[in-house]
Amino acid sequence: MTAADCVCGSGKTFAACCARYLDGNEIAPTAEALMRSRYSAYVLGREDYLLASWHQSTRPTSLNLNAEAQTKWLGLAVKRHDVDPAEPANPDKAIVEFVARFKTGGARAERLHEVS
Repeated sequence: MTAADCVCGSGKTFAACCARYLDGNEIAPTAEALMRSRYSAYVLGREDYLLASWHQSTRPTSLNLNAEAQTKWLGLAVKRHDVDPAEPANPDKAIVEFVARFKTGGARAERLHEVS
């Protein structure tokens, strides 16, 4: 991985991947792109993007990313991305399964395995 690679692990450059969503130039077109961009936002401490891309019905007022014990994000693996077969033309309805690895403080690495 080079310095220009996207932190989400897509294999693309940051500029060609998550930067365009984090900078507000484009809206993530798929659930996978949104999830990857949100992972990148956590890695980069971009609370503004995380809050803006959080559904308003469950969005907290603040995440206090800088107030918490320092989290080091270690990697992201996308296990699957499925568009709702009942509505294949609607990219707003999809399932993304992923595993994000991280360490907080000096603790051993943990895994967040989620289906969203």
